[in-house]
Amino acid sequence: MEPLTIRGFCKKTFQGMNSLQQQDARYLAHHEHLIGVDEAGRGALAGPVVAAACAVGRALFADPEALVACSLINDSKKLRAADREDSLKLMERLQTSGLIEFAVGVGSVQEILELNILGATRLAMRRAVEKTAALVSGLNLPQFAAEGPLFNETFPAKIIVDGPPLKPFCYAHEGIVKGDSRSLCIAMASIAAKVTRDREMVRLAALHPVYGFDEHKGYGTKAHRQSLLRHGPCDAHRDLFLRKILV
Repeated sequence: MEPLTIRGFCKKTFQGMNSLQQQDARYLAHHEHLIGVDEAGRGALAGPVVAAACAVGRALFADPEALVACSLINDSKKLRAADREDSLKLMERLQTSGLIEFAVGVGSVQEILELNILGATRLAMRRAVEKTAALVSGLNLPQFAAEGPLFNETFPAKIIVDGPPLKPFCYAHEGIVKGDSRSLCIAMASIAAKVTRDREMVRLAALHPVYGFDEHKGYGTKAHRQSLLRHGPCDAHRDLFLRKILV
């Protein structure tokens, strides 16, 4: 693959990009595909941890209308719930048009118990990355070898993950601190992970209505802690996370 420099992008289009889009365009000057990864629910007291991966290529950046539509995409934490839902619908339209691919992976409550939250998060991210890669024709994921990563600046695909690098992780990648507010594809992954997990917590709220999962999404709010003390945990709770609460 012949590297494409930033000058290979239309200068006018590049100047019109927001900072998240520019970040990814710089990576795509050297790689055919960029895969952003993020998670939701890592610090919650209940429910699964959900990861998402989003793959973008140069085709997205060659479509001015798509870039304008993506200009409101941002870190999921900075968006209202309704805006996250709208952003996910936009992502689905872009996926139907072949401009992006994305998928989610889940680490269950049982897997959190067995692997701890870090292990379950890595597992969810691996599932998301592999499901996303399977949607992109001819995409080979950058592998690690015993002597180091089989990965360089001209590898066809690059994986970027929100936060510090994952240790260990089966695929070569780069960690970007606060990546969900710096990279378009990580921001998209953050939205897919957050919306998917929120929907699951609403489903769990219908099964376990006394906890208010639909309101706090399983996080340790005062109301959630009080309901735990009053009713005890259910099978959606992460036992290891409750030790300081249920004493």
